[in-house]
Amino acid sequence: MASEATMLQVGDRDVRISSPGRVLWPDLGVTKLDLARYLVEVGDAFVRANGDRPISLQRFPGGVDGDDYFSKNPPRGAPDHVRSVVVTYPSARSHPQLVIDEPAGAVWAAQMNTVVFHPWASRAGASDLPDQLRVDLDPQPGTDFSDAVPAAHELRRVLADAGLTAFVKTSGNRGLHVFAPIEPTREFLDVRHAVIAAARELERRMPDAVTTKWWKEERGRRVFVDYNQANRDRTMAGAWSPRALARASVSTPLEWSELDATDPAVLTVLTVPGRLAATGDPWEHMHDEPGTIDGLLGWWERDVEAGLGELPFPPDFPKMPGEPPRVQPSRAKAAPQGDQASPVEQAE
Repeated sequence: MASEATMLQVGDRDVRISSPGRVLWPDLGVTKLDLARYLVEVGDAFVRANGDRPISLQRFPGGVDGDDYFSKNPPRGAPDHVRSVVVTYPSARSHPQLVIDEPAGAVWAAQMNTVVFHPWASRAGASDLPDQLRVDLDPQPGTDFSDAVPAAHELRRVLADAGLTAFVKTSGNRGLHVFAPIEPTREFLDVRHAVIAAARELERRMPDAVTTKWWKEERGRRVFVDYNQANRDRTMAGAWSPRALARASVSTPLEWSELDATDPAVLTVLTVPGRLAATGDPWEHMHDEPGTIDGLLGWWERDVEAGLGELPFPPDFPKMPGEPPRVQPSRAKAAPQGDQASPVEQAE
């Protein structure tokens, strides 16, 4: 017997949604069809933010309470309007990666039970050259969204001092993502160094509230400025992307003026389309006037001369020049003299 299916019109395309009643968010009863309709409603803003970029799809065939896996390359049978671009990963391996250029592509991804969309910081035509500087403000245990808010405001001022215009969105969980449009003229490593420079300046201004410490045991009750999200093939949930959380939250772009009063818990796949229709897209003109990271790289060089160099990379990256040992500090202290403690993977 043929499986239940429905067709959604997305622009001038029809997209087939099989098993439309499949529940993806059990606590709310939100189905695959609800997700697809959400992506239709926010489609233009979604593509503006995430289109023309290599993108990974985080898929939950059994719903958000079940197992998930990532799709990077186009699966067999992908429609013609979903393309790919060859990108280079940190391992130096190259492989085709998905690119979504229109709302129908996002709805097609929902048909495959994609819940979270993870776009690169670079465009498909220049995948080695980011056009976004991204900073992830991640509240640590003992802190929450309300602690990330003042950190985001101060980070905005830090970036302004470096000549950049900042934009903000909820992470969809407890944190905030701060982006700045930049000219695509620098490699990922340069952008990483620019993010580290901004993070260190923010830490100087708010030492009791934020930290750049990579190891969790050193962070304390502060907001972690996750500079490693600036690396090649390290992504965060895109703007307007749902999250795999019980409340079906959405990573939602905001105006800076509304940040203080925002409750991220109410920004969900059920509420965000109405908000977008009523208030418009705060990120619509993000890339109208990109800046450069020259000022931040000047800060980086200043810090290097002062003895502040490279910071740890993620554990799946090859060892990088100038990087400190990837050893948890407490284990390094406990290791007998002359022995080297084994690397400990940083949980994220």
